[in-house]
Amino acid sequence: MTRWSEFAGAAPRIAGIFLRRHAAAGNLCLLATTRRDGYPRISPLEPRLFEDHLWLVGMPGTRKFADLRRDPRFCLHTATVDPQVGDGDAKLWGVVREVPDAELQRRWAESLYADTGFDLRGQRLDPFFAADITGASAVEVGGGHMDVVIWKPDEGETVVRKH
Repeated sequence: MTRWSEFAGAAPRIAGIFLRRHAAAGNLCLLATTRRDGYPRISPLEPRLFEDHLWLVGMPGTRKFADLRRDPRFCLHTATVDPQVGDGDAKLWGVVREVPDAELQRRWAESLYADTGFDLRGQRLDPFFAADITGASAVEVGGGHMDVVIWKPDEGETVVRKH
């Protein structure tokens, strides 16, 4: 599993934009998966950072999680309401891995309750996906230009400035 600190160390600008936008949107992101028929599916999701990993966890039985069980590839996009993208925008992509560790899930549920008051304590969390980030990009607009920041493993962040 990719640790968030590893990703943030390799792509600090993108990680910072992701965290800022994630918090500003009330933790809401849009998750892209691949449907059984090959078409894309976009679904709302509140990903959560916990114990240095990014977790994609949610309501059991939803199609987005059936998609991920069949094809673990995903793209996660920060929710954007500003058409000028003045506060930035970020996308992470990679693959998920199911983690059936009951003790880890218990700690995750305790943390969720402590942070939000939403109580999943004592429940079996299925699905419980950890995200392995394999690429990312972000956009920042300001000063009369737009920076597109791209990260790929072993390449660091690359910035393309558009005027």
